[in-house]
Amino acid sequence: MFKFDEWITSVAILLGWIGLAVIVVPVLFRWIRRKATATRTDIDDMILRAVSVPLSLVLVGIGLRIFTDSLPVADQLHTYFRAGVVVLFVYSGILFLDRLVIGFLKGYSGRVAFVESSGGILRTIFRLAIFAIALLIVLDTLGISITPLLASLGVGSLAIALALQGTLSNLFAGIYLMVDKPVQVGDYVKLESGEEGYVTKIGWRSTRIRMLPNNMVVIPNSKLAETQITNFYLPVQEMSVLVQVGVSYDSDLEKVEKVTIEVGKEVLAKITGGVADFSPFIRYHTFSDFSINFTVILRVREYVDKYLITHEFIKQLHRRYKDEGIVIPFPIRTVYFDRADGSQQRREYEDSGVDKGA
Repeated sequence: MFKFDEWITSVAILLGWIGLAVIVVPVLFRWIRRKATATRTDIDDMILRAVSVPLSLVLVGIGLRIFTDSLPVADQLHTYFRAGVVVLFVYSGILFLDRLVIGFLKGYSGRVAFVESSGGILRTIFRLAIFAIALLIVLDTLGISITPLLASLGVGSLAIALALQGTLSNLFAGIYLMVDKPVQVGDYVKLESGEEGYVTKIGWRSTRIRMLPNNMVVIPNSKLAETQITNFYLPVQEMSVLVQVGVSYDSDLEKVEKVTIEVGKEVLAKITGGVADFSPFIRYHTFSDFSINFTVILRVREYVDKYLITHEFIKQLHRRYKDEGIVIPFPIRTVYFDRADGSQQRREYEDSGVDKGA
């Protein structure tokens, strides 16, 4: 029997919940957002943007559930109404997760190279996953058996995984590179195989390295994750440069050290790429056949600066040694020839093959 009062009450309750969702929630969230903008983190802003609309839908769903439960209709209609409310709740959950994850991906795309280059495929994978889960929940709510569908999905997933084994390997290796951060875009790296250059892009499948001759090397992420990498930008970009020098045994080693350090300081102060406030130093280490050898330690701002600094240092050190009378020896070989009259002839040769004469 139709009861007008019950219908009026049910409709009033439904309108109350709809008013709460449409009027109160937006006003409340605008006030909360103003407070959230004053915080240092963006996470609260992302959560608020993600939850506002889904929360309104949930409130409408609650109102619909109360409204349908109070309706004097057949049980079969109640079942359909409840299924519709469940679908609305599931959609609200999907919308919240989708907006939240997409918000995080967009927010961090400029900070994390992998997310910036792979945001599209990550969004697609995530959306497919949540829609698949939502579909299963809705089908189960409607009383449709999902066991055969789950079995089909399992077999299909296995087939896809086998077909895309290489691609998935590169994808997960890319995720590892993003999380562990052995390399980042802009780093200068050298691989175990010998390639070296600047990392220009870390994608979901491969990483690109621009070599100094301006060639591009494309390396699958799975191989990059397994190889030995020297990162010249970690822990800092500044690095030491070692220059090997040798002087004759007749040299005054104290004078050699003083002159060499003076040249090193001058080069680091004047040449672009040198660390001006670094104090160069030397360490003697070997009595070789022709010279006393030592290492000069300089400091540059980044890896590629070492070439110009070494170049200028060698030129200026050679000029200064010549002015100071410091000899940089070179190997000389003495060869004795037996003459026909029984005497010997001696000739000296530089390692370059130049005949120094008898």
